Amino acid sequence: MIETTAALEEACHALAKSDFITIDTEFLRETTFWPELCLIQLASPRLEVLVDPLAKGLDLKPFFELMANPSVTKVFHAARQDIEIVYHLGNLVPHPIFDTQVAAMVCGFGDSVSYDQLVNRIKGVHIDKSSRFTDWSRRPLSDKQLEYALADVTHLRDVYLSLKEQLEREGRALWLTEEMAILESPETYDLHPDDAWLRLKARLRKPTELAILKFVAAWREREARSRNVPRSRVLKDDAIYEIAQQQPKDAEAMSRLRTVPRGWERSASGAAVIEQVNAALALPKTEMPHPPKHAHVPEGTAAAVELLKVLLKLISDRQGVAAKVIANTDDLEKIAAEGDKADVPALSGWRRDLFGDTALKLIDGDVALRFVNKKVEAVEL
Repeated sequence: MIETTAALEEACHALAKSDFITIDTEFLRETTFWPELCLIQLASPRLEVLVDPLAKGLDLKPFFELMANPSVTKVFHAARQDIEIVYHLGNLVPHPIFDTQVAAMVCGFGDSVSYDQLVNRIKGVHIDKSSRFTDWSRRPLSDKQLEYALADVTHLRDVYLSLKEQLEREGRALWLTEEMAILESPETYDLHPDDAWLRLKARLRKPTELAILKFVAAWREREARSRNVPRSRVLKDDAIYEIAQQQPKDAEAMSRLRTVPRGWERSASGAAVIEQVNAALALPKTEMPHPPKHAHVPEGTAAAVELLKVLLKLISDRQGVAAKVIANTDDLEKIAAEGDKADVPALSGWRRDLFGDTALKLIDGDVALRFVNKKVEAVEL
């Protein structure tokens, strides 16, 4: 375990000599807004390192410099949460990166394959998962816990090399570019509080309701960040929905809501939310948010979407690519309704070559699906 800045600097200097390094982190976030980094695992083809970020006096600057080194590919599995931690603590996004979960989907290992499943299928190794739910903030960590943590990056080396070789052999290396660009974008991790309401799945349609939803969700986001507690500790989603619908303008009205704890309306938080409700209601109608407009869906679109799903499954199985990497249901609905004018990833780049052009031919009646010898096949007419 590296517990000093000098040792970390020496290790990162050695790791930086490799073309790639594998990375994983262990963290806790059950009681906090920001994840609490508890352990960093790093490996190159010749070196394996465990770093204790909780060690007194340890400066992670050498680690962040390694993350920013453009000459070293950073290999993660399911990278988003690990990168979020690096972004929050180091104010940078690692570059360049390679996410083995995304690569595995492109290589035909299925949707969102887990790390242990991937290790088993590529290396034939079964990972002991008994330490998965460890409290990584407790010290000292046992040898068994450290071995489990280190296995998250040692096996990842062989997984990366195998997937990289398969991608290059099949001419699919560039297929990852778009997905990696999303993971490397700071906007992916720097979510503005004013946009927090967009993550709430509420069936609210009135502009006044949406305005209150937006204002209260933004207040909760700022409050959770400043106090470093989960959003639900500040105010639960159900309460935000009810506040948006009932529009309480004072403490008395707030006290009548079922989702708000008794007496909460007299607290500082209750007063702040009432203030947000009144501020939202005071907005001019022209500045109030509106629900997204859905394009008119032509009659028969639902049936066309079902046909497109069959075609997508057919092509994804034949090409050995996870269907969700090619297109999702929203993409298929837009293609069915708008045809070639649909602005979806499935109609650009390699996705169009693989699926999009055939999908357009299907809805134009130039391709048919038929059932032959207990199998579905696509036939050009």
